[in-house]
Amino acid sequence: MTTAQLPPTLPQVSWSRRHLLGLEELSAEEIRTALQCSAYFARCSASGEPPRPLLAGKTVANLFFEDSTRTRSSFSLAARRLGGEVLDFHASASSLSKGETILDTARTIEAMNVDALVVRHRTPGAPHLLAQNLQASVINAGDGPHEHPTQALLDMLTIQQHRGRIEGLTVALVGDIAHSRTARSNIWGLLRLGAHVILCGPATLVSRRWEALGVEVSYSLDEILPRCDVLNLLRIQFERQQARPFPSVREYAHLYAMNRQRLQRARPDVLIMAPGPINRGVEITADVADGSHSVILRQVTNGVAVRMAVLWLCLCVAAGESG
Repeated sequence: MTTAQLPPTLPQVSWSRRHLLGLEELSAEEIRTALQCSAYFARCSASGEPPRPLLAGKTVANLFFEDSTRTRSSFSLAARRLGGEVLDFHASASSLSKGETILDTARTIEAMNVDALVVRHRTPGAPHLLAQNLQASVINAGDGPHEHPTQALLDMLTIQQHRGRIEGLTVALVGDIAHSRTARSNIWGLLRLGAHVILCGPATLVSRRWEALGVEVSYSLDEILPRCDVLNLLRIQFERQQARPFPSVREYAHLYAMNRQRLQRARPDVLIMAPGPINRGVEITADVADGSHSVILRQVTNGVAVRMAVLWLCLCVAAGESG
């Protein structure tokens, strides 16, 4: 395992992975390392202290085959703040429309001396395919409903900042579990770090089979609410559904939306999170989304720090470069 030294104030870290494809494959120690480095970059950003140009001379390509605001923008900012160059790929204006495969497209981009490819694709396993066939580092920015590792890392970083720990906390993931890559990555990460995870939503979107992973399944938000330290409210992903999983959006909001009345029955220090984009009035009401319990914008801020950490670990530490 390669060892390197981050800029002063952070101890030595060990990291050997050139790719970040999911949290399922990471150990608890690797997740803690990623969070430790992320916390460092978050402190740099908060203090206005610019980090060293750790990615100087390296190029990161964003290959997004699905729409994105937060993830694409934060990866671009992360690379640039570390002194790297960024190549933005737009699928709609590429040779994919002429029949080129994703692998040939990725190989073409890699041939331009690109060091890392940040990949979002609707097909589960697409980043894994590229990692098996490319020399460049591959970072999964969301593969269909499978995983979204950097989103889970930024969620866990946000919890740590506000609670000081993850172990022993009760974290509920509420909503469209069936189609959520964020849920899957959060499940792996939170369980590895010792949290109690509750999956909550309609029976059509939350299967009892999830219990085999060691999580609790509930179909009543009101029932679990008093036990939760953190509520992560997931978007209903209508674009991935073949049929409407509940009678109406109004009924879903009545049963599962976090609103002022439910907030009054929750723990006084409950954290309200959402990976975004949020549908106001569906998963969460505006007053709660913008209220004092909400850390939704903090999650966005932490997204840049997490992606700085991941790029540095995969491109530099794994290669034996101390920066």
